[in-house]
Amino acid sequence: MHNTPNTPPLLAAHGLTFNRNDEPVFGPLDLQVDAGEALLVQGGNGAGKTTLLRVLAGLLPPASGQIQIDGKPAGRRERAQFVSYLSHLPALKGDLDTLENLNFLCGLHGRRARQMPGNALAIVGLAGYEDTLVRQLSAGQKRRLALARIWLSPAPLWLLDEPYANLDLDGINLVNRMISAHLRAGGAALVTTHGAYAAPPVRTRLIELSNHGATA
Repeated sequence: MHNTPNTPPLLAAHGLTFNRNDEPVFGPLDLQVDAGEALLVQGGNGAGKTTLLRVLAGLLPPASGQIQIDGKPAGRRERAQFVSYLSHLPALKGDLDTLENLNFLCGLHGRRARQMPGNALAIVGLAGYEDTLVRQLSAGQKRRLALARIWLSPAPLWLLDEPYANLDLDGINLVNRMISAHLRAGGAALVTTHGAYAAPPVRTRLIELSNHGATA
């Protein structure tokens, strides 16, 4: 799905930089993600991949630069409407079961049309775990439950920080199928990864982050 001349990208950043203790972490960085497209951000540990996603998600302020979502300056309203963020932490409540977690999160963030929490559990391979407390799940199962939360989100832009972490080959294939389906429906995804081995088979832009800057 290509944008028409009058359709802004779902996400765009211009001259984006971030400093920690007055030391540059990344930037200046220009990036763009259109509907129907994935942006793959590669780089080793310390290159700033997680920091970049946190800045784009509004959790950290950039040192300089602009971020636009759907052609508008990225504020709380735009991020709440357009962005769903998967971080290293699962953002789940350990003393609630899997279904309670998804129902709670749908109540906070809304739900994709025609998708239900029980179906999302089945999609990520957790059918039969509806009554299982999250603290009883393995790291891989928690990752799958976090992916179910992303799948249920109505937000068109996914920010996925190392979505393949703690997953076996079947889980990696699951992530790729989810991203492919999301893009076919007109969504977009920004995905960080240590390497391209797990890149989804979709139309993809690539940015390589390093301690010396970024290349596209």
